[in-house]
Amino acid sequence: MTYSLKLFVPDGSTPAQREAAERLFRQSLDASLGDAALVAPVYTAYLAILGQHGETPDPEALTVEERTVLEHWQQAEGAAMAAVFGPHRHLDEGGYEIRLDP
Repeated sequence: MTYSLKLFVPDGSTPAQREAAERLFRQSLDASLGDAALVAPVYTAYLAILGQHGETPDPEALTVEERTVLEHWQQAEGAAMAAVFGPHRHLDEGGYEIRLDP
């Protein structure tokens, strides 16, 4: 399973700048998880955890496996966001959307 990424960047960015930012985000996300092939399954598991435990799950309520997935995704996501928006980014600076491709 592969994935598509849409990065929401500040207005005024050129298409080339957006493409470069998306490429950097993907590279960082892929590297943080260990391989591009791991993004879709880890993201799917992460979404399942959120679906079952809510948007901010209590780590104590999770199994060891769920906690591991949650932590790995959050670390990878943080690294990708920092790679594109910098380490001191604010929530209004942009976001992303991942679509899983069958």
